[in-house]
Amino acid sequence: MDLNVQRRSLIGAGLLSAGAWLGQRFSQGAIAQEPASGTAPPHTGGMTTIGEINHENNGFDPYALLTEWNTGKVSTLPGGQRLREYDIAAIEREIEVAPGVFYPAWTYNGQVPGPTIRATEGDRIRIRFTNQGEHMHTLHFHGMHGARQDGIPGVLEAAPGQSVTYEFEAKPFGCHLYHCHSMPFKRHLHKGLYGAFIIDPDPSQHPEQAEAAKSRVLGTAENQRWQELLMVMNAFDTNFDEENEVYAINSIPHAFMKKPIRIERDRPVRIYLINVTEFDPINSFHLHANFFDYYDHGTTLTPTSRTIDTVMQCQGQRGILEFSFADFEPGLYMFHPHQAEFVELGWMSAFEVVA
Repeated sequence: MDLNVQRRSLIGAGLLSAGAWLGQRFSQGAIAQEPASGTAPPHTGGMTTIGEINHENNGFDPYALLTEWNTGKVSTLPGGQRLREYDIAAIEREIEVAPGVFYPAWTYNGQVPGPTIRATEGDRIRIRFTNQGEHMHTLHFHGMHGARQDGIPGVLEAAPGQSVTYEFEAKPFGCHLYHCHSMPFKRHLHKGLYGAFIIDPDPSQHPEQAEAAKSRVLGTAENQRWQELLMVMNAFDTNFDEENEVYAINSIPHAFMKKPIRIERDRPVRIYLINVTEFDPINSFHLHANFFDYYDHGTTLTPTSRTIDTVMQCQGQRGILEFSFADFEPGLYMFHPHQAEFVELGWMSAFEVVA
């Protein structure tokens, strides 16, 4: 039977058994229907992964990735410009992408997605990149920089065992990403070589919107009232047929359904949302029972879309979502893509709003 057809027929039947379609390596059913015993997470209709993943063995925790900002080693250059220095290594290692399902990932610093690089507009960025893998790898940043810093084949591309240094000014402000651009491009991307690159606005450069700018600068009083979260929409082709078998936020399917993200009702929420899903033309984010303002690419301080509850992103697109649960009743509020297949294959999550 064709695997693509088989997978979708199983979804329709609600019998997602790992042995039927999840690919090359598993020790138990990875995605299946929970027994009707009241133990399933609320609102899922019983559909969730069975079993747990050892995040310590994986080398990263999807919950920790929500709020881990790597601001680098900070110093000041002779001219007064702030310098931020980072160390990133390409490491090829196996990770568990669903309970009992292992994937031969290519990673930055051993995690998928890679470390979230965060800086402020105008900072000097210096990144020492070391290739500890067996293939050519690069760092390509979505931002503004010169051609000699572009991280494409032949330009600061590191051979196995080689180190190279990227250096450029952080601009424009916004929600960006970085990824490997070595060939074959789609293979390097879908195997896990990507991460978030967030540039906070410099309030002094935006006096007409200084308060909004300050609210995005990590560590300011205005920023600390916000609940900021990084969400990277990704997926894994576990049998290498160029069809994804697992979808997730921050790599682990149903992680935030089993353990919803705690949200304080009286503090606003800001999500840095990035789509790096390969083999599907779009991914999406839909928020239940609420609406948000959306800043496409995060490069403006006024919303590009107001009061929406669903946004689509093509691969490589990103943006900032802002919303609030003030005056809402406490409880679980679901969020997910509006592609049913993605939901059933792992990209289902919830906020737990508390008073």
